[in-house]
Amino acid sequence: MAKAKPPKTQSTTQEHLDILDIQGDLILLKNGNASLVLETNSVNFDLLSEREQDSMIGAYASMLNSLSFPAQIVVRSRKLDLSNYLKWIDEQAAVTTQANPYLREKISSYKEFIVSLVQKGEVLDKRFYIVIPHFEAISVPRPSFLDFLLGKKPQGPKINRAAILERAKTDLEPKRDHLLKQMERLGIKARQLTTPELIGMFYEIYNPEQARYQHIAGGAGNYTSVMVEPAVGGEQ
Repeated sequence: MAKAKPPKTQSTTQEHLDILDIQGDLILLKNGNASLVLETNSVNFDLLSEREQDSMIGAYASMLNSLSFPAQIVVRSRKLDLSNYLKWIDEQAAVTTQANPYLREKISSYKEFIVSLVQKGEVLDKRFYIVIPHFEAISVPRPSFLDFLLGKKPQGPKINRAAILERAKTDLEPKRDHLLKQMERLGIKARQLTTPELIGMFYEIYNPEQARYQHIAGGAGNYTSVMVEPAVGGEQ
């Protein structure tokens, strides 16, 4: 009697991502490298006087010239989450139900206006990040000719997470402190994203629709949907 073939293992979405883990407020990648992410506020450059603009341009040029390591500036735009604000509007409408029906009607009309703006995508929230990478010299084993004939997938590099994270912290923390001082000269507040904040950020990036009505409250362990939503129906 012929043995039944075992079901073919389907690849998961996570296998196609570069992120291996997020620990110690750092992003660990599958190639052994790591990254630190700073979030900064913004400055309305057009509202500054000409003298203030020249001063900021000079400080920004000085910051770039002071860098002895690579850094990446990322600007992320997304639809603004006004769920808490809309909930507050409902609470205010409930309070004024008996006191002033006319005011309640105006509050309801205002809520409809806010919802229509969000649906049209006219209310955007911009976030600004600076990414500082840490590079590791890790050799990737080459697949043998036999593995190639058998169709075996090449094995990734062996990664000691604890050791890499320790070296990454030693390398990245002075760079982080340097950038924080330079940002302060520009009048920009910057801070390092923590592990829960990094997890929440990537959850929103890979699940933009799901994240609008299901947030990761109290940590990543409390979510009920997958961290990365598959874009292809065959993935699990």
